Amino acid sequence: MELLQKANAFLVENLGEFGPLYAIGGLGLLLIIFTLPALIRKRIDPLDKLKKSQIESSTSEISGKRLRSQSKLDKYAEFLEPKSAEELGETRMRMMRAGYRTKNAVQMYHFTQLILGLGLMAVGLAVVIFKSSTGGLSVPGMAMWIILPGLAGYYFPVYWVERRIQTRQEEIVNGFPDSLDMMLVCVEAGQSLDQSILRVAKEVRAGYPALAEEYDIVSQEVKAGKDRVTVLKDMGERCGVPDVASFVTVLVQSATFGTSISEALRVYADEMRDKRVMRAEEKANVLPTKLTLGTMMFTVPPLLIILIGPSIYDIYITLTRAKF
Repeated sequence: MELLQKANAFLVENLGEFGPLYAIGGLGLLLIIFTLPALIRKRIDPLDKLKKSQIESSTSEISGKRLRSQSKLDKYAEFLEPKSAEELGETRMRMMRAGYRTKNAVQMYHFTQLILGLGLMAVGLAVVIFKSSTGGLSVPGMAMWIILPGLAGYYFPVYWVERRIQTRQEEIVNGFPDSLDMMLVCVEAGQSLDQSILRVAKEVRAGYPALAEEYDIVSQEVKAGKDRVTVLKDMGERCGVPDVASFVTVLVQSATFGTSISEALRVYADEMRDKRVMRAEEKANVLPTKLTLGTMMFTVPPLLIILIGPSIYDIYITLTRAKF
């Protein structure tokens, strides 16, 4: 802290009242100058160049425009996407679990982080300039006003995506037992598993749109010719819910060993109903504990005032009269 005060005094003495602000701005400008060439510079892979020339020569003018627009996105994607393939796959899976399934979802996620971080940092810088012009502001105060808004803007998309994931998973957990019962009815009525999934997706869309979307994806991928086992495993991984993963395991084992799907659905639907009742009972048992703090804060103080207040008032009056 003493070192910061000495630096602040040195800057004010040599550069004037706005010396610390000039120093912070110059440091930021130097960082931008040093990092910008590394971001702009792009090495073209010879194989990519060859593929691009072959594609451009074999497509029409409209297709050429579309490919040029994609190359621009790819140019920005180099610093808007993680370099590691594992980290990229994990981020893409998180975006899919949050309901963002577009091709450029990861790029938009990191772009939003960058824009919000720099934007709120600029707002903090404007606040620092205004406060410095109206009154004194220490160097730690300037740093807090600039850095904290930038961190808040950078991590707000992370918080938003996590909340979306929790909301969708909770919706899937709540609607999954009902969808299994409906699927069991459809299978026992003579429909195939694919037709049952499509019908369940239509029926539960009004109450549980996230679950209906997952069933729609399964139905469309099966129609496209993808292996059903792979499609079901992708659904379990995409939802991130243990109940759905167990359901996928049950269906895969039933298809592998040739057992009846209706029997497997009946047993698992009964288990899901029991688990839903257990979750409701768990929340009911936790409720008195959560109400204890509220009861102590809003019930005990008024009760003490009602019971002890008159006695304290009488004692105060008696002591006042005894003095006179």
